[in-house]
Amino acid sequence: MPEPAEFGRVYEEHIWSVYGFIGYRVNSREEAEDLTQITFERALKAWRRYDASRASEQTWLLAIARNVVIDAYRRNRGNTDPIDELHEAGHRELVTEGPEQTSLGLSPELDAALRSVGDRDREIVALRFGGEMTGAEIAELTGLTLANVQQILSRTLRRLRERLEEVDDLEV
Repeated sequence: MPEPAEFGRVYEEHIWSVYGFIGYRVNSREEAEDLTQITFERALKAWRRYDASRASEQTWLLAIARNVVIDAYRRNRGNTDPIDELHEAGHRELVTEGPEQTSLGLSPELDAALRSVGDRDREIVALRFGGEMTGAEIAELTGLTLANVQQILSRTLRRLRERLEEVDDLEV
């Protein structure tokens, strides 16, 4: 059983990877901040049940963050049907766009490119670059094989690059 005093250290070490992951999944800074807070509230409540032999702290926290994002998606869309690890979500957005949206620090072009890929692909990119997870950690968290994670990342990054190059060509 982990020591309660250790949770502060865990928070300090992993706040930015949790926020980064969530930031790739939603469209506003406020929503990312709120969902990050909810993630750590849930983690604190479950801290006594954390088992280091089952997952690293980061993997455990990002699993909680994934569930928080799924819950937010359901709330925002009024969806009460089970979502199979977001794989059925396709190209649907987690948060609708509007004038109240505040940038997460991504360029508008990258944000638009990310919104153009499927939800599962966006999640894998978010875990890799926002959550700073390795391919093996992503595979463990998602239940996908490492080869599948690597293939999804490769294809998604290629599509994102093509999309960004299209934008560059239009601006020239």
